[in-house]
Amino acid sequence: MASLTDMLAQPREDQLILVDLLDRPQGSMGKLACHQQARLHRAFSLFLYRESGGTLRLLLQRRAQGKYHSGGLLANSVCSHPRVGEALADAVPRRLTQELGVPASKATSLEYVEVGSFVYRSSFGNGLTEFEYDHVFVTPYDGPLAPDPSEVAATAWVDAEEALADLQAHPSRYASWFLTAAPMACAWLAAHARP
Repeated sequence: MASLTDMLAQPREDQLILVDLLDRPQGSMGKLACHQQARLHRAFSLFLYRESGGTLRLLLQRRAQGKYHSGGLLANSVCSHPRVGEALADAVPRRLTQELGVPASKATSLEYVEVGSFVYRSSFGNGLTEFEYDHVFVTPYDGPLAPDPSEVAATAWVDAEEALADLQAHPSRYASWFLTAAPMACAWLAAHARP
């Protein structure tokens, strides 16, 4: 049981896993410093999908305006980082619960499939840089959502083909990692998850 002191303490900044271009751990660094110094670190992008009326749909989110970068842009269902000492298999359901309010018991029972990974680097006007080794996951889901408004401004189930067409026509509407992660997820889903 936590003490009152523990409960009142400020949350500690997440320590991210620094990696090399082969995703081998190279140490750790606080989240803010990692993005200020443009250090390559491990990340993940999760796409929730469902079949609706013969159409494959993806859950997209609009990032909350107050996010440290890419506020207001469209992105995949969940995007985040594992903490030091945390496996991706644990980080993905943890963040699904934190960002989208999927009950933890449900999030941990889902079957996540890693469909690929890639490295990207994107600088933002506020002095921060994302330099990530991004693991892309998909999982079927058709249950309740209760998004955290500090993380997510809105969500929508979107036709996967329409999302790709809009991404190609209007890439500036989307978070930078989505440009690679979405086609990767959609290609896997087209081959494996068609209704």
